Amino acid sequence: YLKSCASCHGANLEGQDDWQSPGEDGRLKAPPHDETGHTWHHPDSLLFTYTKLGGKETLAAQGMDFDSGMPGFGDQLSDPEIWNIIAYIKSTWPDRARTTQAERTAADNSSRGE
Repeated sequence: YLKSCASCHGANLEGQDDWQSPGEDGRLKAPPHDETGHTWHHPDSLLFTYTKLGGKETLAAQGMDFDSGMPGFGDQLSDPEIWNIIAYIKSTWPDRARTTQAERTAADNSSRGE
């Protein structure tokens, strides 16, 4: 996490200041990955794809034309490294956030036949 994510999302997962407002380039700033952000609102599959492919490509696959500014790390990180980063982020959340996110992941897996 420190090597690949902290420069934008913060060493303590705090995100960038005013992360909910677009920057001068129109892109949203890096959100926090702690419980104050929205990372825990998403299932594992989205977190993985967003990290591997980047925001623009992930959102395009869902029919949205939006460049979030999140680059893809699939060329720099292996799949297991991406999963390890996600596991680290999740390990910092309080029980309620982890439980909610796990439920969303289970529902997503079920809807995809996994």
